Amino acid sequence: MFNDTVEAMVIEEAGMALAEDVGPAINAFLETRPTSPRVLAMGEPTHWLEALPRLRNRVFQHLVEHHGYRALAIESCCMKGLVANAYVVDGAGTVDEALENGFSHGFGQFDSSRELIEWMRAYNQDHGDDPVRFFGADGPLEITEAASPREAITGLNAFFGSPYEVDDLLGPDERWTNPDAAMDPTQSVGSSDDVRQLRLIADDLRARVVTETPRLVAQSRDDWWLARLYARTANGLLRYHENMAWNSPQRIPRLLAIRDGMMAENLKAVTEYGKTMVAAHNKHLQREKSVWEFADAVQEWWSAGAIVSAELGDQYAFLATAIGTAADYDIGAPAPDTLEGSLSGDCVLESSRIDTTGLRMRDDNDHRWFPIDPAHIKDTDGIVFIKDVPRQSDLASASTRPH
Repeated sequence: MFNDTVEAMVIEEAGMALAEDVGPAINAFLETRPTSPRVLAMGEPTHWLEALPRLRNRVFQHLVEHHGYRALAIESCCMKGLVANAYVVDGAGTVDEALENGFSHGFGQFDSSRELIEWMRAYNQDHGDDPVRFFGADGPLEITEAASPREAITGLNAFFGSPYEVDDLLGPDERWTNPDAAMDPTQSVGSSDDVRQLRLIADDLRARVVTETPRLVAQSRDDWWLARLYARTANGLLRYHENMAWNSPQRIPRLLAIRDGMMAENLKAVTEYGKTMVAAHNKHLQREKSVWEFADAVQEWWSAGAIVSAELGDQYAFLATAIGTAADYDIGAPAPDTLEGSLSGDCVLESSRIDTTGLRMRDDNDHRWFPIDPAHIKDTDGIVFIKDVPRQSDLASASTRPH
């Protein structure tokens, strides 16, 4: 277990101050790295505990102010992220519009999301020549649904004067977003001739992005970046829908792999704007192969973190977050022979300092969150541990505005 004689990098000692002064712990962690990470990945075991994205906000602020990070990517739709980024960088629209239209998965309703983009906008008003940027790393999809490729393919088509007529092939968006298609391949639009034709069109347009690179870059590097985003997203969504229609035992792992592959491509593109922090579920950022019991089978695939880490090597650093108790989730105290039970207080631990001998994976039979598997500590660079996650009501009553 964790050696008490080794000094942990302490986050805080009082629950309410958890996210306020994380800087020293992050500094200490970064000093252990062989190089300043091009991508610092910070995972979380679940998405619905507000204390976790608030801690993310503080870490990102510190990275911006003290370590030169200039981009944040979160597990949210890459297309919607364009709206939030336009507000953050240029002040386009209002903060309420950015929250409503710039986040997916319901994340725009979080107070932490408002806090985040308000801080980023305020920072950019004082640093317009070197702005921070916001990105969605996820595709416009989830395990239970996938969007129409309309926005991506029409946006991509427009970069070249709209040489293709795609409206009839796309049809109504409802045919793409049929929720029954998630588990029933016969309900998916993916096997239609329309999708096959659209895949050929998207493939040709993506090739044009490459061959027209000089023109697009001369026009604007931001436009070149956007054209490639449209191309990745159109191709990825069409591939996803086609695989939704595949009646095979490999259907679900293939869909999971496509999603994480899209996330990896998006994340690599974000790094073109500078050193990047990415915040997502631990499972999307881990290095080990993902294994999940779902749809009455064991699904296996490589996560976005595994893909990016394989390419970037030590320029990718992964901090996984573990939690002890969480009253809002009715998560009680962990057993002492688990990683979470072996730790005594909030801290950031360098993984090489954690002795996992005799530790087992925590099993609370709660599918809303995922504990840390001690067998894969070696696949992380560090563990962020929060012993007692504050209640949402306590956070709401505290002063948590950016400082």
